Amino acid sequence: MSTLDSITNGAQVGAFLPLITAIVQRPAWSRELKRVVAVVLALIAGVATVAVDGGWEQFQHGTLTFATIAAVLTASQATYDLIWQPSKIAPAIESATSRKPGETAG
Repeated sequence: MSTLDSITNGAQVGAFLPLITAIVQRPAWSRELKRVVAVVLALIAGVATVAVDGGWEQFQHGTLTFATIAAVLTASQATYDLIWQPSKIAPAIESATSRKPGETAG
């Protein structure tokens, strides 16, 4: 796999990652906690993307691994700030998947 392929695949995963992140996050969480959760999920998604694209031996190539993880992180933050948050799609998912006060699991 080339570095360009690695970056492209990472950017594709990162572009839609904020929608998945919105399922996990809760509206009541602090901005800092939401940021930490988003970064951790981007790092996990980056590692998963490397593994899926090139198998576990791909991790022997530090540049490709770093490029993929960086692309996922960058694309996820950029698309959240430019598309998903202003369109209110990510916040709507976050609210829809959160329990309401007084609601029990069940």
